[in-house]
Amino acid sequence: MSAGTVVSRVLVIEDDKLLRESIREILEDSGFVVYEAGDGRAGLRQFISDPADLVLTDIVMPEQEGVETIIALVRHDPEVKIIAMSGSALVGDADFLKYAKKFGAKASLTKPFRAELLVSTIREVLEGA
Repeated sequence: MSAGTVVSRVLVIEDDKLLRESIREILEDSGFVVYEAGDGRAGLRQFISDPADLVLTDIVMPEQEGVETIIALVRHDPEVKIIAMSGSALVGDADFLKYAKKFGAKASLTKPFRAELLVSTIREVLEGA
C-alpha cells in the first residue's frame, strides 16, 4: 500500500461465526480493515460507537434481523453504505434481499458467493458505482 492510500473499514454483521471469520479473512487479505458483530443489535452498537465505511449484513439473524438493522443504520446515518447478504432470502412470498434494498442496502449477495464477487461488490459500493 502506498502512502496516502485510504484503507476502507468494513463492519461484518453475521451470526454464523465460521462464515464471519471467513469473510474477515477474505477482506483483510484484500486490504480492508474489518470489524465484526454476531447479530444486528451488536452491529448497530458497533457502528454507532465506531462507524465503518461499509456494512455487510446478513438478513436472517437472531436478536435483530437484517432488514430491521438496515433501517436502524440508515436512521442513524442516511449516507451509510450497506450490502445485504442472505442464504435464505426467500421465505414464502417474501424476498428479504429485495426488502433490504428498498430500505437502504446498496447491493445484495446471495450466499454462498465467491470471494471475488464479495470483494468486487464491496469496492463497487464504496466507489458509488
